Amino acid sequence: MAVLTLSHLTKRFGGDRPPAVDGLTLTVESGQILALLGPSGCGKTTTLRLIAGFELPDDGEVAIAGRVMADGQRKISVPPEERGIGIVFQDYALFPHLTVEENVGFGLHALARDRRGERVLAVLNLVGLAEFAHRYPHELSGGQQQRVAVARALAPSPALILLDEPFSNLDADLRAQMRDEVEKVLRGIGTTAVFVTHDQEEAFTIADVVGVLNGGRLEQLAPPETIYHHPATPFVAEFVGAADFLPGIITSEGIVTEIGVFGNVEGRELGEKVRVMIRPDDVTFVPAADGETFILRRYFRGSENLYCLGLPSGHRVHSSQPSATAFATGMRVRPEAHVLHVVTFPAE
Repeated sequence: MAVLTLSHLTKRFGGDRPPAVDGLTLTVESGQILALLGPSGCGKTTTLRLIAGFELPDDGEVAIAGRVMADGQRKISVPPEERGIGIVFQDYALFPHLTVEENVGFGLHALARDRRGERVLAVLNLVGLAEFAHRYPHELSGGQQQRVAVARALAPSPALILLDEPFSNLDADLRAQMRDEVEKVLRGIGTTAVFVTHDQEEAFTIADVVGVLNGGRLEQLAPPETIYHHPATPFVAEFVGAADFLPGIITSEGIVTEIGVFGNVEGRELGEKVRVMIRPDDVTFVPAADGETFILRRYFRGSENLYCLGLPSGHRVHSSQPSATAFATGMRVRPEAHVLHVVTFPAE
């Protein structure tokens, strides 16, 4: 069953500027976690605000659990508080003068006092914060504040929960920990969720489905593995992981490129010129005194070394190597490529 349906959703912000959201269509099934991934200004947060009811679409529809919540053409917009959604804001938006239990119970005024208390306690137990019920937000760590924000969003048992870059204010180690904890909570109760992020690792770790946005348009909607191994566009290929593109030509033996011949892909004709996507983990190399390829730069990344290789044609490819493997800049090498997922795009 579809919990969220967006149909040709469009939003403009005045003048001749291009739409912030442009014809967005997608569906989120019950229990799914959707990540909207893309660079700053691509329309992620605007999409979330349209779903929440903070913005009215210029065109298209938002439907939650089969009920139309917004219709741009008919100028219909159900108020946010009547949409049956929970929201976790980037800055958590906790009330500083209320305790943890008061923050979590803020949206439960329709419940009787005893039932409200039971629900607050149940949700605090769910996020592991029952012992902090009487503390104030300033007495909590960043990770604890985030869990309070998640608990508050979950307390009314919403049909859908929205998370706006929920981990961006945390340091790297805590971000990974909280990512796992929030996912565990969402999976544990089967909550349908949409969260926006510019972090590829974050999206791939949590989401069942990833939607990559660019300039307000949906470039691809697919499971994380498909997004990475079979990107639909060059933009997706580059955004979700380092990618180089080498010229190639379709022959009966395969796709001939400067660093090897790869298997052909369907839908290409003999003699057709293409661009072949090459990932750093597709490329290795060996030192060779007579090699025509040079190491232009080494990037030490702790767990790996990333080498930039200059090919005779002037094109560049990158190669991921173990952390302890260090080669000098300027060294002559012979590159080799082993592409497991051959992806091509039309030649420019």
